[in-house]
Amino acid sequence: MTEKQNYFGLVYQVVREIPKGRVTSYGAIAHYLGLKSGARMVGYAMNAAHTMPDVPAHRVVNRQGLLTGRHHFSTPTAMQEALEKEGVRVEKDQVQNFEQVFWNPETELTI
Repeated sequence: MTEKQNYFGLVYQVVREIPKGRVTSYGAIAHYLGLKSGARMVGYAMNAAHTMPDVPAHRVVNRQGLLTGRHHFSTPTAMQEALEKEGVRVEKDQVQNFEQVFWNPETELTI
């Protein structure tokens, strides 16, 4: 297993723990995994995860709650539809009440 595959596996492990109806950010995952500027690598991992049904990639957004990964889903609205199905309000590609639905792996996980 390459270092990249191992890193992606760790990212997917964290993402699988995000509860329905909650979201987290690329940066929060990177910080939890100990990579201060690794948000971009988390993004790469999420881009590769959109065809993996056991990885809820739709629950990972940018630090402002924007659905920046929406273009990597089967349709441009699939990410929003998946979030709304879980009760997350999205308007103009941005999660509403982001602070209330934000899930911080740093405080909620011990992987």
